[in-house]
Amino acid sequence: MSEQRDEHPMEAPGQPDRQGVAGRLAQGFIRNPVTVLLFFAAIAAGIIGLIQTPREEDPQISVPMVDIAVSLPGASGAEVQRLVTEPLERMMREVSGVKHVYSTSSEGRSLVTVRFEVGEETEPSLVKIYDRLQSNSDKMPPGATWPLIRSKGVNDVPIVTLTLHSQSIDDATLGLLGRDIISKLHEIQGVSSSFIVEGRTEQVSVTLSPERLSGFHLSPAAVAKAIEQANEERSVGQATSGDRYHLIYSGSQLASPSAIDNVMVGSFAGQPVYVRDVATIEHGPGERGSAVVHTPGEASAGVEPGVGRSAVTLAIAKKAGTNGVEVANAVLDKMADLERDLIPENVSVSVTRNYGESANKKVNELIFKLFVATLAVTLLVWLALGWRAALVVLAIIPIVILFTVFAAWLMGYSINRVSLFALIFSIGILVDDAIVVVENIYRRWLLDENTDDRVTVDAVDEVGNPTILATFTVIAALLPMGFVTGLMGPYMEPIPALGTVAMAFSIVAAFVFTPWLARKLIPPHKVLRRAGEKEHRQSDWLGRFYEKAMLGLYQDRKRGSLFLVGVVVAFFVACSLIYFNAVQVKMLPFDNKPEFDVVIDLPAGSSMERTASLARAVSEELSEWPEVVSSQSYIGTAAPFNFNGLVRQYYLRQQPWQGEVQVQLTGKDEREKSSHALAEQARERFAELASRFDARLQIVEMPPGPPVLQTVVAEVYGASEQARDGLARDLETAFTEVPNVGDVSSGLMAPHTNWRFVIDREKADRLGVSVNEINQTLSLVLGNKTLGDLRPLATTAPLPIVTRVSERHKIDPSSLYAMPVKVLPDGTNVTLGAVGQFVDKPAEQPIYRKDMRPVQYVTGEAIGTLAAPIYGMFQVEQWLEERGRDVETGFFSRPTPEAGEATVLWGGEWTVTWKTFRDMGIAFAVALILIYGLIVWEFGNFTAPAIVMAPIPLTLIGIVPGHWLLGADFSATSMIGFIALAGIIVRNSILLVDFARHELDKGVSIETAMVRACQSRTRPILITALALVLGSSVILSDPIFQGMAISLLFGVIVSTLLTLVVIPLGCLTARQAVCNRCAHDQDCDETTPRDGNQVKSSHP
Repeated sequence: MSEQRDEHPMEAPGQPDRQGVAGRLAQGFIRNPVTVLLFFAAIAAGIIGLIQTPREEDPQISVPMVDIAVSLPGASGAEVQRLVTEPLERMMREVSGVKHVYSTSSEGRSLVTVRFEVGEETEPSLVKIYDRLQSNSDKMPPGATWPLIRSKGVNDVPIVTLTLHSQSIDDATLGLLGRDIISKLHEIQGVSSSFIVEGRTEQVSVTLSPERLSGFHLSPAAVAKAIEQANEERSVGQATSGDRYHLIYSGSQLASPSAIDNVMVGSFAGQPVYVRDVATIEHGPGERGSAVVHTPGEASAGVEPGVGRSAVTLAIAKKAGTNGVEVANAVLDKMADLERDLIPENVSVSVTRNYGESANKKVNELIFKLFVATLAVTLLVWLALGWRAALVVLAIIPIVILFTVFAAWLMGYSINRVSLFALIFSIGILVDDAIVVVENIYRRWLLDENTDDRVTVDAVDEVGNPTILATFTVIAALLPMGFVTGLMGPYMEPIPALGTVAMAFSIVAAFVFTPWLARKLIPPHKVLRRAGEKEHRQSDWLGRFYEKAMLGLYQDRKRGSLFLVGVVVAFFVACSLIYFNAVQVKMLPFDNKPEFDVVIDLPAGSSMERTASLARAVSEELSEWPEVVSSQSYIGTAAPFNFNGLVRQYYLRQQPWQGEVQVQLTGKDEREKSSHALAEQARERFAELASRFDARLQIVEMPPGPPVLQTVVAEVYGASEQARDGLARDLETAFTEVPNVGDVSSGLMAPHTNWRFVIDREKADRLGVSVNEINQTLSLVLGNKTLGDLRPLATTAPLPIVTRVSERHKIDPSSLYAMPVKVLPDGTNVTLGAVGQFVDKPAEQPIYRKDMRPVQYVTGEAIGTLAAPIYGMFQVEQWLEERGRDVETGFFSRPTPEAGEATVLWGGEWTVTWKTFRDMGIAFAVALILIYGLIVWEFGNFTAPAIVMAPIPLTLIGIVPGHWLLGADFSATSMIGFIALAGIIVRNSILLVDFARHELDKGVSIETAMVRACQSRTRPILITALALVLGSSVILSDPIFQGMAISLLFGVIVSTLLTLVVIPLGCLTARQAVCNRCAHDQDCDETTPRDGNQVKSSHP
């Protein structure tokens, strides 16, 4: 072997002008003491990053949503739209950063929702809204209230919910206890907004008696005025007495509910009349306008399942940028203290949401997979190159990962499942540089029988340029994915961002730390000799194999043509699996979460009691399932929302006919069925129940990715309300009848009536009664009007004083006709019946608009075997065609309706899907252009890069059948794996072609050069491919990122095997692009024998 070294002398380290960047880095750090410092500095930085980086389950996506509510009493929905909604919409459309403006106009009320672009910050967005409203305040009509502005963002989503429940304490008392607890929890550092969801509240009720008021010739207004005046205390001035200064107060506060009894409201027959004479005072729960019920499930411990309990739920959110795990743990620790000191024994506390725990479990699970992947790759290198080389790789992987975590902290990312998947995904590619370098170092040591620094540095330099180029091709493939727009952009952004950082640092580590570590672990001479003999045997075998296989295909045109046709046929057969739905395309597959929701919608106008009956039936059914821990029913009030509920605006669901049942499941390791399977089971079980109550039940799962309004959304546009509503009703029917759409809903309200008190103006004027007096009276007796409050020292919240009438009067409002509105000077009562009457009035349909255009919504959930929304959409369109409805639909943009016609724009998950795949397609095209440009720059022609990139589409031969074999959907993460694979596969091609070009520079024929390239580079290519297989296999079990794992695993296996054949054949066919002598029509025949010894001895 010494002759080999003489025949091919290597450049000494003292001649840096012949060395590349890799050689100079290796030479500068192989014996430099600074290398040790840098090594441990990178580890220390990574540990700091691990400690400081917040942990959470999903990436934080900033999508500010601002609700603007304005009341215009007495106006119809059309008037509200014209006078309030449209001016507000125009104002909001002028605000920079606004993506959509939604509005709902109903009788006397306008709600405008402003949705900003993804990435906009909440506080600056709110400032823009306030500034715009202030500068346009003159555009609001007279009588309209000042806009009430409420903002909601991702940091308002509660990470912990605690449900207080009891069988012996009513919900109002639980509410008082809950408010005390909330005030204590706010002492925790990191706790942000929090709120309590409850049913009845503690209050002092003044129940007026129409008969007594009439008998004593008193009106409700007189009673209200007396109570308000008796409960008034104020500062009236100040005075100075000598050298002392005094503030002067007047009046007094009512001390207790019993004090209200003794308030004098007037006189009758010369005797004083007190409140107790005309009303009943009650201290306790108010009227039941909403309810919260906790129902233990079969999996709950120590509690009888299926028995509903009075409950309130405390919802706690965290501050932006804080560690969700730490905040959640602090809340639970504080609650443990409060259970001992504040909460009575007959009140139980259930943790009904803990995103801190779920985030910590997910993070710990992925960190474990990170270790598994690292050890698997290390074992692979051990088997291929020995334990010393494995130790080098084992040291490089953690240092690169730790430094990437440090970079994630600096870049503002959190440790979440997406960023951790980025690290796991990176293991398979970041180790490539170290494997290539360490493999070449060992190969050169064996060939040269010399382990001094000159050989080590030269070995690094030999693979330096192609490794740098190959690394940049991977970065070029990853980086464009960071520019995906919409909700999926920031959701998936950690993958290209952290993958790029990991790849960039891995190449530095490969050139700086790998030679230094390899020198520390130089094997003994005897070990080298044995390894050398094994190397020669492998090299001889590979040489003979490639000469027979590859040259046989090249020289035998028939066999070569058959091989080419086979590859092309395999490609089209693989792609046809998507066309024939053998492999379905879906945005993201279903996840396995510990919860799901049942959203209840009864016909508009239904009572809260009927909604509660349905919610109770749902909860009792669920309590019998062994996988259910508990459920909470929220009737007539919004449940604590999650990110999905934030986007769908579930926090606005406050009507008596609306409800929600939140279901907690056992851990995924404790049950056989996934949360999606249980949701499908619930959808099937509750179909009969929904039919019996004439209700709509939606089974809502936590989305695996960014949430949308609903998976299937039809936006119906048209000039007339009749056209929009008519088509919406047809679509409702279509959604119900097609097989792959369920949970159908729409913006159309069921017909129902409201009561309106119609005033006889002539009679009222003649009797001297104003409209304001009539409205005030009705508000006092029917509107639960608050007259003030009591402020007992024992509670954190004041007790409101509320007027009302008994329930029997509300059931039959005509019984209120005897209620005095006014007492004339002669003592005559003017009653309600004398100035008007109650009549039924049909409720108006709300008017929906999106971006200043009238719209009607029909929504559904994609269900069944074809669970991607596109399949259900096609079925709906086919249903319409079969029934003669010629409806113009748009998949990408809103079609323009003809006069009197309505059109449909498909939205929901489909919009996110096509925009994401569009952006990824653009990113893929940009990646291909960047990769092509890098290779053109390196090889100096346009043909060689095309050969190098040829295996990219061939990855689909493995990717698509891989999804079919494992029964997985081709998702957005599958596309990410496909794009990343483009850069990974190209690096293998570059290593082959670059080695062949070096061999050609020595004068050998192109056939020999390609054989030797395959001979020399097969092992590192296979090792790096298997490393990627092992790294990606550990995430196969994750529902979300399974697609990416399948793409990487199956794609790299097939494309690697094809690369070792297709690339050499391409180079032989287009030899002018690879061989300079061929390009100048010089002789390129073999100048040396092609026997095994010659092939072996020609290694550099």
